[in-house]
Amino acid sequence: MVESLKPSIQIDLNEFKLHLHLKGRTQLTLHFNSPSRRFYLSVIALVANEMKKLGKIKSIPLQEHYDLLVLLNETIGGSAGSSDRENLLPRIYKKWKDALPNLEEAPLFKVLGRKKQEGDGAIGKIYAFTDVEKDGWANLFEHMGSEENVRLKFAIDKIGIGLNETSIIFGDSRNGEAWDQFIAGLEKGRKEESEPVKEAVVSEPPIVPSVSHQKRKISWLSRYRWVALTAFIGVVLGTVGLIIWKTYWRPPRSEVASIEKMAFPLPEIPSIAVLPFINMGEDPKQEFFSDGITESIITAFSKVPRLFVIARSSTFTYKGKPVKAKQVSEELGVQYVLEGSVQRSADRIRITAQLIDALKGRYIWAERYNLDLTDLFTIQDEITKRILTAIRVKLTEGEQGSRPEKYFKGKQGLDCYLKYLEGLSYLQSYNIDGTRLGKRIAEEAIEMCPENPFIYVLMSWANYLEYWLGLGRSPRESIEKGIEMGQRALAMDDSLPLAHGLMSMFYTLKREHDKSIAEGERAVGLEPGGARAHLCYGMSLHYAGRPEEAIPELQKAIRLNPVGETGALLHLGYAYRVTGRFEEAVSELKKALQRTPNNFFAHLALAATYSMMGREQEARAEAAEVLRLNPKFSVDSYAKRLTFKDQSVTDNFVDALRKAGLK
Repeated sequence: MVESLKPSIQIDLNEFKLHLHLKGRTQLTLHFNSPSRRFYLSVIALVANEMKKLGKIKSIPLQEHYDLLVLLNETIGGSAGSSDRENLLPRIYKKWKDALPNLEEAPLFKVLGRKKQEGDGAIGKIYAFTDVEKDGWANLFEHMGSEENVRLKFAIDKIGIGLNETSIIFGDSRNGEAWDQFIAGLEKGRKEESEPVKEAVVSEPPIVPSVSHQKRKISWLSRYRWVALTAFIGVVLGTVGLIIWKTYWRPPRSEVASIEKMAFPLPEIPSIAVLPFINMGEDPKQEFFSDGITESIITAFSKVPRLFVIARSSTFTYKGKPVKAKQVSEELGVQYVLEGSVQRSADRIRITAQLIDALKGRYIWAERYNLDLTDLFTIQDEITKRILTAIRVKLTEGEQGSRPEKYFKGKQGLDCYLKYLEGLSYLQSYNIDGTRLGKRIAEEAIEMCPENPFIYVLMSWANYLEYWLGLGRSPRESIEKGIEMGQRALAMDDSLPLAHGLMSMFYTLKREHDKSIAEGERAVGLEPGGARAHLCYGMSLHYAGRPEEAIPELQKAIRLNPVGETGALLHLGYAYRVTGRFEEAVSELKKALQRTPNNFFAHLALAATYSMMGREQEARAEAAEVLRLNPKFSVDSYAKRLTFKDQSVTDNFVDALRKAGLK
């Protein structure tokens, strides 16, 4: 039994049990109740004893303790799993590799008891782990590698316990004395077993081998059977010990990306693409949940000025596809690729994440997290900081800008966050049906989380699209409602980049161009790596009669979101058209249609652009698509919505639409 309720771990070599008592957690006793398990617990004790002698936590090379390992295996391990063909450690790996770290089902342990709770029965009762306890105990034991390359780890500092709280027990002794007595007992037992049995009648005195001769004989036999294990331990298990958390197993090098083959120039600052985290659960409805975690990480990264982050809609083109980091790197023009997975069970989630340097073809960071849903944004922050540290980019509080964790907390907050993401996905279709669905989702989300500013941002954007598609009661009402929603969001949190971006867009609709530009600049200042922030700023410049200045902002928005952003492609096409760069305008607008084939605005812009180029047949074909998507379209009605500062831009656009056959 554990003698103290303070946090401690006691390695009991009397009964081969591990007694654990951690802060705020249930007391447990784990029983190592087979030869191979006893052998493993003894190795843990060996490592702990060596560290205690050194007085510090460090890796203990086990090849120096070959004779002790042989003794432990033959006396308490029963030569478990050893033969001429197979040694003990590979067998242990095979047994544990599919069970750890799920200790509830692992064959290694049997839970004998826990701290007696009020109303509990006998303390010897076997209890099942709770999810929280399971994750805690999983931190104690971990395996890495493969059958040929195994590293088994026993780590105590991971759970906040040091050498002083770790003790070895044997008989009435503790620590070094306990270990020496334990080994002395094993040596005595092996010596007694090795002595020959006297015959009742003998013709000659029996030859009793000397102790030294017997030891040499046993050692020779042992070495024959353990020669492979010696090499195995010397090379692989040399790092076994308490606290090897700074040493991570790294997978083999993957294919290296080529800078010469990149579709876009590699940025001078660190660049990263976050692939959609894979939903490992069986419920397809959890897709929005895993997508939400990806979105959160991208949002956090985009607020860091010295980091180039590919936007969500670009990386999500890889969703559900088996892609390699090399391909992603070359197609998006980035050095780093983050990938991961999510598994949700009730109110618990498990997240894995790993960062790949595609230019070197290797993993530079990996981690697994088990947590409550209420800790979702805490773990997002942790992942963000770990990755930024790994790629040598400093994240400071000032650079983080506004973060959503203040508003998306608990299960209700998570449900609201998933609604927010669902609404975004509909609005990004840029057509009538998607806008209607997105607005309906925004209305539902406002009812669920009326104090959440992100939901009002969603509703504001829905009203902006309604204005251009003619879906509201009147253009004026759409503007007023959109501004109201944006202002409500900013009243709750004035540091929301997208809210300032939307206010910039609405000020453009009100022809208040100076205010529009100021809001666009504010959005970029709050989120320098945000594709949509640069899009909104570029739009404000374009409508204010400064298309040449708008073009680089829109190009940056596309570079930050090279294969997913449609809005930036549309407005870059508009800016190229206004500056007379018609071929480039057509190219960008066609790209927008490739991503969203039913994009009303892209067809409308192409109809006008082809008309200005004198390509009448193509202009009329695009005009037909406009009417297919919106049979009630009216040039006069649409012209009233155009708010360019330079009236000639509006006049030229309207004339081109009429020449294309639209009325």
